[in-house]
Amino acid sequence: MAGEKVALVTAGGSGMGAAAAKRLAADGFKVGVLSSSGKGEALGKELGGFGVTGSNQSNEDLKRLTDGAIERWGRIDVLVNSAGHGPRAQIIEISDEDWHKGIDTYFLNAVRPTRLVTPVMQKQKGGVIINISTAWAFEPSAMFPTSAVARAGLAAYTKIFADTYAGDNIRMNNVLPGWIDSLPTTNERRDSVPMKRYGTSEEIAATISFLASDGAAYITGQNIRVDGGITRAV
Repeated sequence: MAGEKVALVTAGGSGMGAAAAKRLAADGFKVGVLSSSGKGEALGKELGGFGVTGSNQSNEDLKRLTDGAIERWGRIDVLVNSAGHGPRAQIIEISDEDWHKGIDTYFLNAVRPTRLVTPVMQKQKGGVIINISTAWAFEPSAMFPTSAVARAGLAAYTKIFADTYAGDNIRMNNVLPGWIDSLPTTNERRDSVPMKRYGTSEEIAATISFLASDGAAYITGQNIRVDGGITRAV
């Protein structure tokens, strides 16, 4: 229907992805949610949209998500790329196979759906893509080696994409969460944050909501830290 805006969220069954789907629905978006657990399918329906049970590592499953949005609403205005958890080990003990899994989980999770939605957004003359990345993309931690390495690549990809498609009014930005309440809580991690608390999934969702809005229409190719001040690079 005319005037409706549509948002898709991948890996949206729980945590930050689910919070983003709920916030965008509250903002008035029709939502489609992909998750491997089935929770995303249930959440999408609960929010008045739809969901797909599948993987963001499957081009076929992602096509079911994008096709489902086009069939229902004829457009895709926002894509939020969330992710699961990839392999972790001491840096020289990570196998080739696990490095590839990390890239699948933390980099290609954004590349695959972006390929599908970009032509749709070009025809519409606009759209927004938001990738949930990590605060440690630029200050890497040995705790999350495959995440930090793959998401440093995602930052480069995002800048190239933003430069390439700015003329089509398509924006891409990364949100860089720090310690968020969807992760296990430890006193050490909490105390390492200048604000002395974990962030909430809802705070990440609020940042995504802003980046998806007209208020952020002049922001593209950026990495927005939402980490309570734990990282300091400029």
